[in-house]
Amino acid sequence: MENVVVGPVDLVPRVDEALAVQAVAFGLGPDEVAIRRQIVLRHLACPGARALGAFGEDGRLVGFVYGLPNDRTHWWSSVVQPYLRGQGNDDWLDGAFVITELHVLPDFQSRGIGRRLITDITDTAAEPRSILSAIDGDSPARHLYHALGYRDLARPVHFPSANRPYAVMGAQLPLLRRVT
Repeated sequence: MENVVVGPVDLVPRVDEALAVQAVAFGLGPDEVAIRRQIVLRHLACPGARALGAFGEDGRLVGFVYGLPNDRTHWWSSVVQPYLRGQGNDDWLDGAFVITELHVLPDFQSRGIGRRLITDITDTAAEPRSILSAIDGDSPARHLYHALGYRDLARPVHFPSANRPYAVMGAQLPLLRRVT
């Protein structure tokens, strides 16, 4: 993680910079970015929402994470709840901090930045556990989440307008750390 500093960030004034990171990391087009911009701003206005950024030497945002305490009335919860209920994991929607987005620019991946972002933000959570959704497949992100103690709670989960299925994952807090 040389030359990268992780710390709190107000994503509202930097939403376009964060979405540029997400677009590159997640392969989003301009139309998807425009839709996600409104979603991110709505999320960040929720009680308890907070974000961390990873900043390069030049102050540029190279990664970010944001999340908030879960609320069953939010859209994401309403979509995943039937899938979780079907697996007997409906209770995970209560007392959980949701990792809403976590993205790192490809040139900065595999340096521990994503791990640092997610562990630092969940270390400040008052909730006893964390939940998130990730594309359901073999990926570096899913490997990271499993290494941190997340387990699959429901899969495959189909979000409206998403081309690929997702997995909903959950972990008790604090997240696991590497043994060195």
